[in-house]
Amino acid sequence: MDYGQAYGKLEQYGQQHVLKYYDELTAEQQQALIKQIETTDFGKLKYCKDNTTNKKGKITPLTAMELDEIRKNREEYTAAGLKAIRQGKVAAVLLAGGMGTRLGSDEPKGMYDIGITKEVYIFQRLIENMMDVVSQADAWFHLFVMTSDKNHEMTTAFLEEKNYFGYKKEYVHFFIQDMVPASDYEGKVYMEEKWKIATSPNGNGGWFSSMNKQGLLGVIKDAGIEWLNVFAVDNVLQRIADPCFIGATIANGCAAGAKVVKKAFPDEGVGALCLEDGRPSIVEYYELTDEMKKAKNELGEPAYNFGVILNYLFKESVLEGITDERFPLHIVEKQIPHIDEDGNYTEPDKPNGYKYETLVLDMIHQVDSCLPYEVERIHEFAPIKNPTGVDSVDTARELCRLNGIEL
Repeated sequence: MDYGQAYGKLEQYGQQHVLKYYDELTAEQQQALIKQIETTDFGKLKYCKDNTTNKKGKITPLTAMELDEIRKNREEYTAAGLKAIRQGKVAAVLLAGGMGTRLGSDEPKGMYDIGITKEVYIFQRLIENMMDVVSQADAWFHLFVMTSDKNHEMTTAFLEEKNYFGYKKEYVHFFIQDMVPASDYEGKVYMEEKWKIATSPNGNGGWFSSMNKQGLLGVIKDAGIEWLNVFAVDNVLQRIADPCFIGATIANGCAAGAKVVKKAFPDEGVGALCLEDGRPSIVEYYELTDEMKKAKNELGEPAYNFGVILNYLFKESVLEGITDERFPLHIVEKQIPHIDEDGNYTEPDKPNGYKYETLVLDMIHQVDSCLPYEVERIHEFAPIKNPTGVDSVDTARELCRLNGIEL
């Protein structure tokens, strides 16, 4: 792309101000800015707070596969899952683009040490859980790790230094999460520097398209991978590539599966699996109406009682038919550092615009069928979102202790 093509693209979206300082830039900076213009999707900026694509249809309950049913069929489901793993049809995708800022760390969240008497990192705990399956199946499976511009080098260097905590290096692949521009309230992109558009990660919903853009779909095809187990970095107890979960999803002919836990209380901050206009979906806790909170199933239990824990299984062939444009767009009001009209860098002390993202939970609504698969929260749900209090380092340490994990 040359200057004229870049200007034409910006003109199409009303973003010509991006080139305001072009003549002042060095040749290297000019090249970097043109490249960023070429790769940036400005289409998302047509949305604003009152024009989001995040609109819900008709919400109705979706019955989960509960623990008793899983126990009755555990042997059959586990055998089916182990068979798929041994045939190389299963891979895991770790969403690890975030930093440990809320934990008081300036390093990637996965590098946070939760150990008490020794070093035990979040990455280490997740890989140890994966190694349990490797041992059970006597087979390795591929791990794709999503990083971000901010943490890629630190993450790759750390895992290399730690020898991937025993995981086979040739089965580990990294890819960087795509970025999207941040804008003011009118949809005009902010400039972080005279030669650089202000951007933020595109949300964890962009993981598959980011993998594809970076050539990893070829790895998936060459390896014969048919199922991708996507999981979040912050839950140190979750079971990854769980054979029973995989087998249950396959045996029930579903295109996706989602691990769920019974809510601790009706307003717990977890999304609930449901049907939206007859298709699987997830309704966020803050979207639940009073009527939905009071709704009961045929057993007299809450109808929206199962919360997702960001551990999903997707059929890879189905994902290839899904594009980011079909996802709801979540718009978040933020404080966005930028250069002002005079070219001076400024850090606002209050929100001044929007960041735009898609979420992995919205992928569920793009598939025809999803199995809500119940797990016991005491054994599989120890998220680390805060330094203390609810869903914290402290609660995760206690849950690890209850599960016999030495910290």
